Amino acid sequence: MHLHFKFISALCILLLGTVSGLNSMEPPVSREPPFLLLLNDQWVNMQMEGMSLDEKIAQLMMVAVFPRQNEASKNSVIEEIEKYKPGGILVMQGTPVKTARWINEFQEKSVVPLLVAIDGEWGLSMRIDSTMRYPYAQTIGAIQDSTYICQMGRDIALQMKQMGIHVNFAPVADVNTNSQNPVINFRSFGEDKINVSKKAWYLSGCMQHAGVVPVAKHFPGHGDTETDSHKELPVILHPKERIDVVESFPFRYLADQGISGIMSAHLDVPALDPSGTPSSLSKKIIDGYLREEIGYNGFVVTDALNMKGVRTNKGNAELEALKAGNDMVEFVPDLQNAIVSVKQALSSGEITLGEIESKCRRVLALKRWAGLHLYKPADTKNLTNRLNSPYYEVTARKLIKSSFTVLANQNVLPVQDLANLKIASVMIGDDRISPFQKMLDKYASVDHFVLGKEASAREMAHLRKTLDNYNLVIAGVVGINLYPSGRYGTTEMQRNTLADFIRDNNVVTVFFGNAYAMKHFENIHRAKGLILAYQNTPLVQELAAQLLFGAFDASGKLPVTIDKRFNLSDGLPLKKNGTLSYTIPEEVGINSVWLSRRIDSLANLGIGNKAYPGCQVLIAKDGNVVFHKCYGYHTYDNEQKVTQENIYDLASLTKVTGPLPALMKLVDEGTVDLDAPFGNYWPAFKGTEKEKLPVRDVFAHQARLPAWIPFWRMALDDEGKLSHEVFSSHPTEHFNVRVSNHLYLNENFKQAILDTIRNAELLPRRRYVYSDLSFHLYPEIISTLTGTPYEKYIKSNFYRPLGASSITYKPYLHFPLGKIIPTETDDFFRNEKLRGFVHDEGAAVLGGVSGNAGLFGTTNDLAKVFQMYLQKGYYGGKRFISEETINEFTRIQFPENKNRRGLVFDKPLIDNSKNSLKDAYPAVSASKNSFGHTGYTGTMAWADPDSGILFIFMSNRVYPTRENSTLYNLNIRTAMHQIVYDSLTP
Repeated sequence: MHLHFKFISALCILLLGTVSGLNSMEPPVSREPPFLLLLNDQWVNMQMEGMSLDEKIAQLMMVAVFPRQNEASKNSVIEEIEKYKPGGILVMQGTPVKTARWINEFQEKSVVPLLVAIDGEWGLSMRIDSTMRYPYAQTIGAIQDSTYICQMGRDIALQMKQMGIHVNFAPVADVNTNSQNPVINFRSFGEDKINVSKKAWYLSGCMQHAGVVPVAKHFPGHGDTETDSHKELPVILHPKERIDVVESFPFRYLADQGISGIMSAHLDVPALDPSGTPSSLSKKIIDGYLREEIGYNGFVVTDALNMKGVRTNKGNAELEALKAGNDMVEFVPDLQNAIVSVKQALSSGEITLGEIESKCRRVLALKRWAGLHLYKPADTKNLTNRLNSPYYEVTARKLIKSSFTVLANQNVLPVQDLANLKIASVMIGDDRISPFQKMLDKYASVDHFVLGKEASAREMAHLRKTLDNYNLVIAGVVGINLYPSGRYGTTEMQRNTLADFIRDNNVVTVFFGNAYAMKHFENIHRAKGLILAYQNTPLVQELAAQLLFGAFDASGKLPVTIDKRFNLSDGLPLKKNGTLSYTIPEEVGINSVWLSRRIDSLANLGIGNKAYPGCQVLIAKDGNVVFHKCYGYHTYDNEQKVTQENIYDLASLTKVTGPLPALMKLVDEGTVDLDAPFGNYWPAFKGTEKEKLPVRDVFAHQARLPAWIPFWRMALDDEGKLSHEVFSSHPTEHFNVRVSNHLYLNENFKQAILDTIRNAELLPRRRYVYSDLSFHLYPEIISTLTGTPYEKYIKSNFYRPLGASSITYKPYLHFPLGKIIPTETDDFFRNEKLRGFVHDEGAAVLGGVSGNAGLFGTTNDLAKVFQMYLQKGYYGGKRFISEETINEFTRIQFPENKNRRGLVFDKPLIDNSKNSLKDAYPAVSASKNSFGHTGYTGTMAWADPDSGILFIFMSNRVYPTRENSTLYNLNIRTAMHQIVYDSLTP
């Protein structure tokens, strides 16, 4: 080994350090490619002894196969395999099952098992459709924690082995120092040699450890070219001193770590070989530079020999590549001629038999290491599903989240303070509402716009004027090409539109494309917030939207220099703020198939037994929504399917969603004393026995208050019909309290309700009796104590800041009726199908606004309220309620009275864990610290701080009649809740 290289090798170690100890998923360092230990293996020797010269030569050659093509193409390959016995095949485009079947057939026809290779830089999906797509190398270059890069390598190896593939021509270890590179570019981990080296080893080392041969490419370094070697021979003009410390640096490092394979590139590198010979065919570069100077003793294979950059005058590139020191040549266009060419060279002494046999032995040892001595055909049963296991998606999600790079943040990220924002989103470069925009809807009320790449000046001007009505614009830039041609495919309209938006509005920009393309957007750096997402896939878009609102941390760093505005390693940290994130069950350790089957079974059991026409189930774990599914229809007519956007009558969930957060805030502020007399806050009780009822007792349902009073019955005439003195079918000056679609109430009736509550006789003893009565009073109490109308107070202090804009009283005023789930067909009071009007009669006669019932909302928005409780009063970067107050309200207050209740919150039955499922409430496994509530219309929300579980069930079980008790009889809510806990068991 040359003294110069010893210095370079030492520099590698000094700069990179040892890989050991960086994280818990480090690839093992072998220092020598592991297959070298098998050069004299018994199986290898046996194969060598049984081969003819032609067969040994053919072992050094790999032909391309195209499973997307027809049977004639397959049969042609089979004929070639049977006749010439190549050493391997390179798989190009195909589908999973067809490709695996072809591989199986090819192996069946081959005497010596074939070495099967693929270009899988971002996984099988680079060549095989319908498979998991991992991020591009540029994206991975931004990641600071290598744990999931290693896992990506393992994932890819496992997927390839299931397909019957043994070699991955990846990773790209080129240091991309030229932003105009037309072939490497985004396929590189970046411009920093150390970052490239580390990322390449984590990916390849873990792939190798999992049993697949990684082949780093394109030696000696393809990162600073402006020519595509597929079309012509690129020239690398750097001196050897530069090549030693930049271009070849990652390959030196990988050689030190023991990578099994390196691919030689088709490059003209005068500093290493002034003859103009392509590097893949140059003995000076392969044997001299790679083998001798660098000291690499592993498997060396050429880049594809069908590329124009490697043509020779004699048409004998295969021979020249083998003479240069490559062990194998791939994508051989003419196998017969290649074999003949090598045999002729043997006869003329251009290459020796010893060289051929040494290379053949190395190829066979590689096959032995890959397990081909025990070859089994790939199992194609459920193959596509197995290749798309959600556990692989978890890896992709982790990588994408870790890559997001925040390049500007003028105190706008994460987006919070939602109560004071009017938000618009615009996709610049697309003409359809995007996954990005749909995910934004889960966090806040956002108006969406799109502007295609070729939109007219008139369309752009109209949109600019429209956006003046918003104080935050979220701009997603899409339609960016992967390569530099034509300014990465961006249009003047895209560039000018974004520039105008940034100049005129408060804009947060998310750039979904190649980092280098940002240099073509003149003032993108002046956006109030700027996130580089690197790629444009539905998953990337959805996760970027979550990041905007603070669902997870951002830690990405630029792997390249874009221009003077954006430099290598730029990237601002962004911390999560306690808002919900949306993922798949596997990310929190739950098996999605197991969970879905059981939840589906119970949900459909309810529909089949007419417990409800439809329902929704939402499950979150540790702040991650992992399940949100809709079942059935709005009604038994089966005309309108339930969707996540549907709005439900929350019924008694109103108690813990409406007045409760306001009351807790007032306790925090010292305005309400839990141990003070209730009469302090409701003066109408003064002079009655209710005056001195402790607030704590009232909140815990043991203040001796009656359960409920049917107020509407007080307005019946002598014939049992609705009195015309109280009710009217149309609004007038005094009949202005709307009860339902065609029923109005005299405004004076409210006082009769309050008087009735005041005069209601208390129960004889202090024990737990669930009572609605005090909840009718809380809206007025809250309004009086805060000096703000109740609805305005809870919306401005809770719902709008939480992004829970769908939660409201009287939804018929705010949403189309078709979006609202109907409840009962009321045939005794309102005599109509209730849709958008509260089901509860007590709340109805109060105009739909009460503390006991009346709130409506989506399942997702209800989850935000309960997640805030679960996080001890904190959500979305805002402290809503103190942890101390949350703890007080969610604990059992009077266990000595066998009263399970907290303050307003419901709690598990005393000793619930000892109950059987049919007698439990809620789930048997719910902790004693859990809390929640249920609703008469068929709703339930339950939070468990011990397990981090949030469970929400929404239905309209009262449709068409409240007499339907099947939901209770089947115990569906409790059984579903228990399934969530059971899913956590390993």
